[in-house]
Amino acid sequence: MKKVNIYILLLISLLQACSSKPQHIPAGSDPVTPSVQQNLVSTSAPDTPAAAPDSIYGIVLDENGSPLGDAVVRIKATENETVSDSNGCFTLSGLASGEPVFVTAWVSGYFIHGVENVLPGSTDVEIHLHAHFNIDNPDYEWLPSTFHPGEGEHQGCAECHSTAAADEGHLSLPVDEWLLDAHANSATNPRFLTMYLGRDVSGNQSPETRFTTSRDYGTFPLLPDPNEPYYGPGYKLDFPDTEGNCAACHTPLPAVDAPYSVDPSHLSGTDLEGISCDFCHKVWDIQLDSTTGLPYTNMPGVLSYEFRRPPEGHQFFAGPLDDVAPGEDTYSQIQTESQFCAGCHYGVFWDTLVYNSFGEWLASPYSDPESGQTCQDCHMPPPGVTQFALTSQGGTVRDPSTIYSHLMPGASDEDLLQNAVSMRVDAERSEGSVSIEVSITNDQTGHHVPTDSPLRHLILLLEVTDADGTPLQQLEGEQLPEWCGDGDPGQGYYGGLPGKVYAKVLMESWTQVYPTGSYWNPTTVLSDNRLAAYETDTNTWVFSAFGEKPVQVHAQLLFRRAYIELMDQKGWDVPDILMEEELLQLP
Repeated sequence: MKKVNIYILLLISLLQACSSKPQHIPAGSDPVTPSVQQNLVSTSAPDTPAAAPDSIYGIVLDENGSPLGDAVVRIKATENETVSDSNGCFTLSGLASGEPVFVTAWVSGYFIHGVENVLPGSTDVEIHLHAHFNIDNPDYEWLPSTFHPGEGEHQGCAECHSTAAADEGHLSLPVDEWLLDAHANSATNPRFLTMYLGRDVSGNQSPETRFTTSRDYGTFPLLPDPNEPYYGPGYKLDFPDTEGNCAACHTPLPAVDAPYSVDPSHLSGTDLEGISCDFCHKVWDIQLDSTTGLPYTNMPGVLSYEFRRPPEGHQFFAGPLDDVAPGEDTYSQIQTESQFCAGCHYGVFWDTLVYNSFGEWLASPYSDPESGQTCQDCHMPPPGVTQFALTSQGGTVRDPSTIYSHLMPGASDEDLLQNAVSMRVDAERSEGSVSIEVSITNDQTGHHVPTDSPLRHLILLLEVTDADGTPLQQLEGEQLPEWCGDGDPGQGYYGGLPGKVYAKVLMESWTQVYPTGSYWNPTTVLSDNRLAAYETDTNTWVFSAFGEKPVQVHAQLLFRRAYIELMDQKGWDVPDILMEEELLQLP
């Protein structure tokens, strides 16, 4: 009983100290919490009456009753916030008299917590924070993202974050958006699976790779037998007795504990959700090389991440907001930083840098913390909604600018690609010829264009015709390489036509096959002329134009997802995306 009395007396004295000299930041001031990445500045206010009708006084304590300083305390879903002093004391001012509010608190190392229905004028508010787990539990069972009615107590993330769980169709919630995103389909993407297995989309299987040996080099692969049906390359054709590390990025849920022994084609249940909600919100940190700021070599995906999977009977979610309460949630600054994306968007294989959108961003002006933009700024822009959870599940109305979109548009998003670069076409006709200058500028993208998968490329296609539609003879300038397709241009086969391709071309070291996406084998970079951030590439073409007939110049910049021969082999039906287009008429 004595101990209890001492604790009560101590708490009373702390609360009295809090009310006599509060720390406060006026309502309406610039946001200062880590959620907007501002420096915290705590300033002492003059002595305030103990019961000011527009203020709340209180204390932040840990589970043992010890004061917690530097805690961010706010009126939930507002910018009215403060920071607790070294005694855990806080003051929130500028409130409407008589209107109850929800007060939350968070400090590093603890779950967010709060007190509801606090009236302005209160002087004895206590917020108790509990330390979160600092270990990872490998026995944790991942939560499903999608809605599974009738399957246990927790129905998955969609229970709170999808309109499928309730009749609130006016909302656009994270799970609904994520289901339309490539991350949700990373485990079931037919391009990924057919490349992994060495099949086409109809299930036809290419023969296993043939090998031979030499005294000097040992075993090495041979080109496919031209007399056998061939449906494109595949990891399992070259390495039939191993699973590889493809799962480390594409199927991370099972790969977290077994990055080298997961066959992505033999998964079921939640593992098929790919890069799921629960996966991203269990990421706690990423291991980066301090000298380069990049992930370490041969550490793709889950191999670079640190996780916080909770013990049985508990939960843990890390996110970009510091007032998500009640629950076992905590704020994580890395969720707002480009570094969060680095593990799966940087890859070195066989000493060759294969994909590197994170490194390209890091080397560009976009990484400037003062004037740049993060991956999230471009790929998770606010969708303009005011809630990210269902009203029936406690969803709070928020400033739309604080809610991230989970559509995460990328290489298949037409709007994003059409806003990626700009193109300028100038044409001049002189006696007997037409000169055409085309400039392409990467003025809207914080990494190279195109980026990541070496299968992706841009095709600048020029069609120069007379008034009858007859192509004019090309005199000067580049032509598209043969791997842009040998066949009918109307069907997308553009090899040999006037234009230019922008690509990172890999060549397999042993077979000399290029361009290739089989970077599970040793490869070398044959060429790389992609456009870096803010880079401009200008080229000139000259065509014969005798006579007086008008001339039409048609310039198109196309994004192609993969080399056309490979798409034909695999049966991928992925149309080109028109990024830029100019049509000029010359008299």
